[in-house]
Amino acid sequence: MLKNFNLRQKFTILLLVILVVGLSFSGLALSALLRQNARNEIASRALTLIDTMTSLRKYTLTQIYPELADKLEEKFLPQVVSAYSAREVFEILRKKPEYRDFFYKEAAINPTNLRDKADPFETQVLERFRKEKDLKQVSGFRSLPGGDRFYIARPLSIPEENCLKCHSTPEAAPKTMIDRFGAVGGFGWHLNEIVAAQFVSLPANTVIEKANQSSLIIVGLVSTIFIVIIFLVNVFLHQQVIIPLKRITRVAEEVSTGHLEVDFDQISNDEIGHLAKAFKRMKLSLEMAMKRIRRTQGKNTGGTGGTGGT
Repeated sequence: MLKNFNLRQKFTILLLVILVVGLSFSGLALSALLRQNARNEIASRALTLIDTMTSLRKYTLTQIYPELADKLEEKFLPQVVSAYSAREVFEILRKKPEYRDFFYKEAAINPTNLRDKADPFETQVLERFRKEKDLKQVSGFRSLPGGDRFYIARPLSIPEENCLKCHSTPEAAPKTMIDRFGAVGGFGWHLNEIVAAQFVSLPANTVIEKANQSSLIIVGLVSTIFIVIIFLVNVFLHQQVIIPLKRITRVAEEVSTGHLEVDFDQISNDEIGHLAKAFKRMKLSLEMAMKRIRRTQGKNTGGTGGTGGT
């Protein structure tokens, strides 16, 4: 099939095949790499959010709670609860466009507030943190009815004695807290015990879309560069190969019809120039051969004429 194409078309087809095959094989590896990079970038942001919420929890526990602890018997204020403060601040943060897809939850098996109740998946992660004491972080994807989500989780333990004032026994907890949340959940906790896990999650398609956007940009950039290269190769091929070959072909055709006054010009020292030089030598050899033939024919003609005179 290629025999019907000229040299420039063959080179163009070859380069296009290289482009398509190269992008096909590298596209899979590139997509996986970019997806991992997008996942790492989002995980980094999620960890920053978790660290921020942890700092907020500590601030609430060490500075807000001591100031208002004496008033809890009169009126329970959920703002003094570190988990409540972290969740409310995060909801405010989610009002910003760049964080609206993020979700924060302090999932516990035995929470005070039922909105923090761990679902079966979160319970498995929490139990894993309890069994593997050295495990500090878990991340991955989980399936939900609304779609897959990417999550990152860290264990949450009881760091201060102040926490146990509300979570040791119902008798020790403020009466106003019992009146609000009941005496069933959020009790029996111990110091340094892992009682919950901090989860930050967002839709999985956010990770995929970010990777796909990066892939399209890189593939588009590579394709553009390669198309420019194909164009430049075609220009170079036309100027340095096609035109000289056409010139040599035209001169060779003229020489073949007896026009020996034309000549092969050697305009370069590359293979094309060497080809022109070889044709030039061939033309000189042809001219010398033609001259010898004419001389031989002239002698034969002259000799025959002399015999006829005798």
